[in-house]
Amino acid sequence: MDVTRRQFLGSSAAAVIAAGGITRGKVFGANDKIRVACVGIHGQGKTHIEQFIKAGAEVVALCDVDRTVLESRAAKVKADTGKKPKLYTDVRDLVENDGIDVVSTATPNHWHSLVTILACQAGKDVYVEKPISHNIWEGRQVVAAAQKYGRVVQHGTQNRSNAKWMRAIQRMREGVIGDIFMARALCYKRRDAIEPIEPPKPKRFNWNLWQGPAQEREFRPIYVHYNWHWFWEWGNGDLGNQGVHQMDCVVWGMNKGLPVKVYSTGGRYGYKDEGETANTQVCTYTYADGTVTVFEVRGRGTNDEAGTKVGNLFYGSKGYFSEADGKLKFYDLEGKEIPDTTTEMPATDGAYGNFLKAVRSRKPEDIPAPALAGHLAAAHCHLGNTSYRLGRSLQFDPEKEMFVGDDEANQMLKRNYRKEFEVPQLA
Repeated sequence: MDVTRRQFLGSSAAAVIAAGGITRGKVFGANDKIRVACVGIHGQGKTHIEQFIKAGAEVVALCDVDRTVLESRAAKVKADTGKKPKLYTDVRDLVENDGIDVVSTATPNHWHSLVTILACQAGKDVYVEKPISHNIWEGRQVVAAAQKYGRVVQHGTQNRSNAKWMRAIQRMREGVIGDIFMARALCYKRRDAIEPIEPPKPKRFNWNLWQGPAQEREFRPIYVHYNWHWFWEWGNGDLGNQGVHQMDCVVWGMNKGLPVKVYSTGGRYGYKDEGETANTQVCTYTYADGTVTVFEVRGRGTNDEAGTKVGNLFYGSKGYFSEADGKLKFYDLEGKEIPDTTTEMPATDGAYGNFLKAVRSRKPEDIPAPALAGHLAAAHCHLGNTSYRLGRSLQFDPEKEMFVGDDEANQMLKRNYRKEFEVPQLA
């Protein structure tokens, strides 16, 4: 079974145009700079700044709850471009600036959907870091926001702009390895124990804004700036961190939409610390036609598989596919490589260049990783984590995006939002 009718309509150009599409937007002349605001700039946000400048955009504003980081990044932008960007600590103020065309966000996961929707509502296009959502419900709201407000929304799963991956997916569609019946995804990244540290709270860090939509907790230095990934209130474990890249390749290659059944098991092994998410996890997803995906997280010392520790494998009726060390290869049933018959690779300007191209063109087909693709990839991660946290197999309805006959699981589709940080319901 291919994607459901609802998912197909959500991704098709016809549906986007019917909903107002991305036809609305500023018309850029050949020499017009696209003005970008980067939100959440400590880690991956630094890359956003660098890549947008490299791609020819103008970074006109920065936003971060850590004033020290904010001023440091602003000084670097000025040194590189000669212009100092406008600075914000609250994204809700930033989106009111009419001098901004694009908002990019690399905040912690629990802010991704809200930043995206606020920017869409304010008439800005959005580049949102992975995962597009912290839970399944809010991911669907992002898809609805892109359609309702006619915005370009691109998910930060860069493989969709990688020429090697683009060509590999073309070959899968051409049937090089026949009918694909199984995919595997690997995320073997060593993650060590979180050591407790209790220095004073940073004086220039706004903890209330950092928490945003999440329920309030007392500040602890172990949470920032990275270990929040391993706490359910803000992160999604490595399944939703590094793993969402590989999950997106699964969604892309399998082309099945969402599964009808998921089971995940695992734990936090090899040490005792305060982290909450699994460092070792196996997820099995079954689609309506019986095909399956297996995703495995190993966060301790491990061997590689098929020459890689972070990558994808696909199995078909005529052979298999393996990604190892940046090499994407197809093999027949005897293990002999199937060479590509063409040397012509798909055209791409990279993730950031492709995004800016879509902002200019307003064409849905120019978005390599649209909101719906990001939602499907992230939703797989959330499904796996829900099964893991509940400790049981779950039936899922891809059409309704709800668990079947399981009130406890359905309560985990959405979180309780703090006042003034609510994700609006649009779908």
